Amino acid sequence: MWHLLHVTIHLCYFAINIANALESHLISKGLLRRYKSLHISKLQYLAIVIESEDCRTSNVIELLQWLADLGVKHVCLYDMEGILKKSKDFILEKFDGATLFQENDVLLDQPLMTLEFASFSDGKEAVAKAANVLFMKYLKSGSTSSYQGEQIFTESQMGEALKTVGGNGPEPDLLLVYGPARCHLGFPAWRIRYTEIQHMGPLKSMKYGSLIKAIYKFTMVQQNYVKEERQGKTMEWGRTGVDIAKSTTAPLLACFAPRFGK
Repeated sequence: MWHLLHVTIHLCYFAINIANALESHLISKGLLRRYKSLHISKLQYLAIVIESEDCRTSNVIELLQWLADLGVKHVCLYDMEGILKKSKDFILEKFDGATLFQENDVLLDQPLMTLEFASFSDGKEAVAKAANVLFMKYLKSGSTSSYQGEQIFTESQMGEALKTVGGNGPEPDLLLVYGPARCHLGFPAWRIRYTEIQHMGPLKSMKYGSLIKAIYKFTMVQQNYVKEERQGKTMEWGRTGVDIAKSTTAPLLACFAPRFGK
């Protein structure tokens, strides 16, 4: 029975993979009408997370060319070990039609694609620096001397500290994961609180049709928002495709548990 169940599951996955490959082929050939019109303007900032062992610059450049053809203007390339970051000069040279993203850049339509390169060390270093900023500002200054108890830092204070040290980049609308793992591989959690995440499989097996399908699914998702009162201020929280619970813990939970697309 165990072997029969094992074979059945393998056959099911094989059939699903064949169906997905066929659909991807039909999409790339333009035979499925609904995928021909993409509301690409909804995708202001796209993040690409790649398994470090799967980082091949030739595949990355080809993927960037596909994105440029679709009209994507702002892309963040991330891998844990920083291989892409070390190869950024080579990628920018080979991919003629991109500029390096600067921290103060505004996400506007422009002729050239902007590229941001990030790694796990960037997020780790940013958290350490932000924690030091908060420590120096709120503890060493003696600002808590009148308060006896545990110091609680708000989300806005942490965000301001990250912005001060340069670790508070744009929040991606969509994050595509290329690799065997179905996780964001250490991409800074505070930047993907309301990001839609899609697992795309290994980079070496990437397909143009699958890329179009992922972007199409994102552009068709309804944006839901919830307003809540906090400390006399009206806060608005949003999350792609689902309603957020009306509680103060919703943004924190969203920060550590971004939703994966099926």
